[in-house]
Amino acid sequence: MLNIRNGKIPRPQRVVIYGPEGVGKTTLAAQFPEPLFIDTEGGTAHMDVRRIDRPATWGELIAIINEVAATSGICKTLVVDTADWAEQLATTYICGKYKKNGIEEFGYSKGYVYLAEEFGRFLIALDKVIASGVHVVVTAHAKMRKFEQPDEMGAYDRWETKLTKQVAPLLKEWCDMLLFCNYRTFVVQSDNAMEKAKATGGKRVIYTSHHPCWDAKNRHGLPEMMDLDYKSIAHLFADTATAKKPASADVPAPAKSEAPAQAKPIEVLRQMMADANVTDAEIQKVVASKGHYAADVPISDYTEKFLNGWLIKYWPQVLKLIEADRTGLN
Repeated sequence: MLNIRNGKIPRPQRVVIYGPEGVGKTTLAAQFPEPLFIDTEGGTAHMDVRRIDRPATWGELIAIINEVAATSGICKTLVVDTADWAEQLATTYICGKYKKNGIEEFGYSKGYVYLAEEFGRFLIALDKVIASGVHVVVTAHAKMRKFEQPDEMGAYDRWETKLTKQVAPLLKEWCDMLLFCNYRTFVVQSDNAMEKAKATGGKRVIYTSHHPCWDAKNRHGLPEMMDLDYKSIAHLFADTATAKKPASADVPAPAKSEAPAQAKPIEVLRQMMADANVTDAEIQKVVASKGHYAADVPISDYTEKFLNGWLIKYWPQVLKLIEADRTGLN
């Protein structure tokens, strides 16, 4: 008999964060809920985070991920930092297994086929972590490649994950969000036509949608560009139901009456407002401007469907409207 269900199914998120060296990928990952790092390249040494000792081999990395999936309550987010270093461990494992000096020595791209198969094992292990109720974040370095479309004239530079062409698509298809972090430079054109335009500074941003010059995607209707700040995506993790693994035999499971209640939408919104220093009046003004409720309707009277489906879902856009209004008032 078919088991048909309607609506969204809450589950932990699969997130890939990539960008050039030093842009802040690891710092962003460290702001996810209760992160635990598998530091494959030693990039968290200067950060105050929980980490697992750097795995020395590919088999050790897979074993660590499986142990995290099997250990209840160890963390709320598992961070693998980084995917390209993990790929190097897989390459070393394959070359050792088949007694080759390098991946190219296999010939006819056979070595890369083995590499893709091994990386598939890595993603399957991460899915076990997802099934245990834990978010997964994978970071990766970025590289620029000359790209030329067959039906277009000319070529242009394009940012991609620093992975082989066999592995990169696997990671991109696996994730729910592929976030590209980069520096956005502001250029000012001089009034003098003889002078060149000058860069006057910039900021770090997150790109969330596909562009000819970079890979990115999301399944949550995020703005195409946001500030490189966890607050921009925090709302996606505020009401995600994380499944709990059954308690072990030697620890009695709590009675149902003792289970913590899931946060109500109004509580989630209140926390988001507090984090962003947003007032009730500012929310009411935005909501009224979009025709949802009159400006004098208290937030507590908004329906849960509206709170979840509009205010919480589109929180970054709501913040932008509030900030624009604040600027206009100053």
